[in-house]
Amino acid sequence: MNRKTLVLPAALGLLAPVLAACGATDGGDKSDEAIVVGTTDRFSTSGGTPAPFDPAYAYDASSWNVLRQTVQTLMHLPRGGGEPEPEAAERCGFSDNANERFECTLRSGLKFSDGREMTADDVKFSIERVLAIKDKNGPSGLLANIDAVETSGERKVIFHLKAADATFPYKLATPAAGIVNPEAYDANGLREGFDIDASGPYTLKTEVEKDTVVKAVFTKNPYYKGELTPKSDNTIELRSFDDADAMGESLKSGGIDMMARTVDPEQIQTLAANADDKIDVVEMPGLEMRYLGFDTDAPAVKSKAVRQAMAQLVDRGEITSKVYGAAAEPLYSLVPATITGHTNSFFNEYGEPSTAKARALLDKAGVHTPVKLTLNYTTDHYGPGTKAEFEILQKQLNDSGLFDVDIKGADWLKFRPDELEGKYAVYGMGWFPDFPDADNFIAPFLDKDNFLASPYANSRIRNTLIPESRQETDRLSAAEPIEDVQDIVAEDVPVLPLWQGKQYVAARDDITGVEWALNSSSNMQLWELGRGVGA
Repeated sequence: MNRKTLVLPAALGLLAPVLAACGATDGGDKSDEAIVVGTTDRFSTSGGTPAPFDPAYAYDASSWNVLRQTVQTLMHLPRGGGEPEPEAAERCGFSDNANERFECTLRSGLKFSDGREMTADDVKFSIERVLAIKDKNGPSGLLANIDAVETSGERKVIFHLKAADATFPYKLATPAAGIVNPEAYDANGLREGFDIDASGPYTLKTEVEKDTVVKAVFTKNPYYKGELTPKSDNTIELRSFDDADAMGESLKSGGIDMMARTVDPEQIQTLAANADDKIDVVEMPGLEMRYLGFDTDAPAVKSKAVRQAMAQLVDRGEITSKVYGAAAEPLYSLVPATITGHTNSFFNEYGEPSTAKARALLDKAGVHTPVKLTLNYTTDHYGPGTKAEFEILQKQLNDSGLFDVDIKGADWLKFRPDELEGKYAVYGMGWFPDFPDADNFIAPFLDKDNFLASPYANSRIRNTLIPESRQETDRLSAAEPIEDVQDIVAEDVPVLPLWQGKQYVAARDDITGVEWALNSSSNMQLWELGRGVGA
């Protein structure tokens, strides 16, 4: 399978028989060496980020990729996509017609990694702990619809919801609902540092320098019982790199076996074109998106006309073509093009970029021009293209003569707390969905206690449209309220979607299971990896 670029469709299962044969033996391992995976993600502790691996605190793709290997959940998403299926549970489902009572029965014989038996009370503890801590950085909003958690015996857990929510099974498949060992976690406080005590397929040991993880080693959990059985007995190392170039050089030299987040688009082209290297590049469907967020109370962008004018000026095609090439495509809605309910609301509202139309919006609102703004972005969290992207945005806005824009970068450890504290009027963010449903591209940005701590509040979205969409188990039937939300967002512009990305993995050709290493939500599935024989 040397040198092929494989494009995996949404129906990933169709290709599994073909790809499984690539670089593989009969499923056995010829080496007990660790499989080393490179990443540009950084895991650090500081006063602002004390507990990166605590399910009550962690709410970013990089930390969740660690938690998904180590912390078990009641439900999980199958490898090729589709509806959530039981994981720590042997069965789950709504037990009423209103979708407000959800029951799960645990598998028998579940244990934490220290051998302690897991019961329904541990699930209740874990869920209630996230809700009680309610950290502003954390994922408690995903579970906010839970009214009460009840147990019946040692194996049954019953969730009583405040309102109907057909997406609740998806939420139980996220690390927000991860089950932790109560003997290692405070019910009302975060667990600082990098230790994890849970029941997932792997245990974790970290190598730390200056409060930053330089190596994370995943070892098979001998007590694990569930659907995510590792395909190999090899340990798996996740090794952090300062940048994508250094990670790529390590892959070429054999220092690492695979690189995932974040691969530079130029690297993809180079690796795919170089027929001498025993490296395979896999392209996968992706739901990653980038957008501008607004503090709608900030004086510079408080006028809706300013935000609308920016939406009228931004040329997404120029950004994607000049910075990301084939790895991204313009996005005209919060809901990506491949998700049920998507509509091109921003294109329908604004059409092609137009300085004349932007000027008319500002003039009508009596906004004095040029509008002075700073666009803030993170220098180290979303890959090497971010700065170039913001330089293009700056030029597009300034060339109109309607804006006087500066750009300013900061590392993620500073950027994220400052954004949450409302220090930025305009800022660039990315989103890797918690689960592949339109609700997860709407509620985290627009509902109460949202991910951005945004002051924007639309009562029709919060009180009518989101609840209506959640009543429909058939997600096609939820399309109308979801489309209405997107139209309101295009009118009010509390966020400005920019582009939707594809995702790539590059690996040496003796590594098997690479085609399953990431799902469409960019979740790492390290249990799929093994070591075979190169071509």
